[in-house]
Formats: sequence, C-alpha cells, structure tokens
Amino acid sequence: MQLNLKNPLVFFDLETTGINIVKDRIVEISYVKVYPNGKEGTKTRRINPEMPIPPESTAIHGITDEDVKDCPTFKEIAKSLASQIEGCDLAGFNSNRFDIPMLAEEFLRVGVDIDLNSRKFVDVQTIFHKMEQRTLSAAYKFYCDKTLDNAHSAEADTLATYEILKAQLDRYPDLQNDVNFLSQYSCFNNNVDFAGRMIYNDKGEEIINFGKYKGQKAEEVLKNDPGYYSWILNGEFPLNTKKMFTEIKLRGFNNK
Repeated sequence: MQLNLKNPLVFFDLETTGINIVKDRIVEISYVKVYPNGKEGTKTRRINPEMPIPPESTAIHGITDEDVKDCPTFKEIAKSLASQIEGCDLAGFNSNRFDIPMLAEEFLRVGVDIDLNSRKFVDVQTIFHKMEQRTLSAAYKFYCDKTLDNAHSAEADTLATYEILKAQLDRYPDLQNDVNFLSQYSCFNNNVDFAGRMIYNDKGEEIINFGKYKGQKAEEVLKNDPGYYSWILNGEFPLNTKKMFTEIKLRGFNNK
C-alpha cells in the first residue's frame, strides 16, 4: 500500500552511545524519505559522538570508537540534516519516546534551530503494541513474514519500520491512511516536551507529568514555587524540556 501523504514522511532510526537523552549521543542515523508521489530516498550517516562508545552499546549495534573516529560530528552535519527533513513529518519505531527526543536534544545542543513541534509524529511501535503487543523483529515477521537480518543496524531497522507501517495499513481497516490520524493514534499522551515531562490536558493547559507536582498546572507551579524553575534548569533534564518550561515562565511574566 502506498502511503497517503500531504507532506514527505521521514522514517528514521538512531544508534546511540546509550539511552540517556541528556548524556548520550548519536553514532548513526538512517532515514527513508517518502514523498507524496511515492518516491523514496534512503540515507545513512555515521557520526563521531565525541565520547567513548560503551562496550554494552557496541554489543547491540556493532559500532565501535574506531568505526566513527573519522566521521563528522553532529554539529558538522546538523544544518544539512535539518534542511533534509525540513517540512517533513517523522516516523519511527519507539520514536516518540526515544529517537525524536534524542534528535531534538542534539539539534538544541549544537544551536541549530529546527521546529519539530509543528511536525506530525507516527510511532509504528505504538500502533504495533496497541494491536499486537510485540517487538520490532516480531513485528517484521508478523506483518511482513520476513526475518529481520542485521537488527540494530539503523538502516535495517528503518527500512523494516517503513514496511511494517504499510503492512499495518493493509491489515487493519480501522487505521486511516492519513498521517494526522496515524500521528494521533500512535501517541499515548499529548506531550508538551518530547520527553513527556509535561502533557496537555483537554483544555490545552500544560500539566506536569512527573515528580511531586505531577498532575498540576505547570504555570501555577512556576508561579507558586519560584525555586522549581531553577531546579529544572540546573537538573539533568533534556534541553527541550528546559526550553518548554522557560516558554511557560516567560509567558507568565508577559501576562502580568
């Protein structure tokens, strides 16, 4: 089934030094850019993370320090990458919880301004878990009747994810071939920040989604507990999370 697209849809996957969005770095990115007319383009790039790759991470994706020592840093490719995904919606496998927050963090870290909040995000894993409750390799076998060779290779995972979404659309009549629908369906929460530290309630208000203030309006917490904002800024939170808290804080000043 060809995807029904209004904007190009970029399926992507990251291999990283670890799973800590704040501390870890990307070592490989692969994407398939699917255009509304059905044209496809694939690209894979390895990246020097400027930090050692832990052995436990290499054991998963097979990428070593030696493999990336002469590769460009993320800062060196950030502007061209931002240009390549400009105006595109994004899709991946577990991308809403990891790949998109990690990618946004890398862009913010190197000072490249890219507005990901205006994009639609389709998380194929979420669709799979709501429908079948399995893993990427199992999903590929279940939907496509294929064995996923080179699992944890960014390119293999990306291509498999793209095939799975098309197969999901063929299998489930209730799934609409529409990125807006798929984006909403594959999102468990309406996140304010990519890491989900804040979510929107049904009134469009930012609600804190962790810690002692979980369930409370962020704007009220920042107003009533001045030290909370400093704690966020000085804590080990993603830059995107800090940015969204800052926007709420500034909005409070402007409304006075």
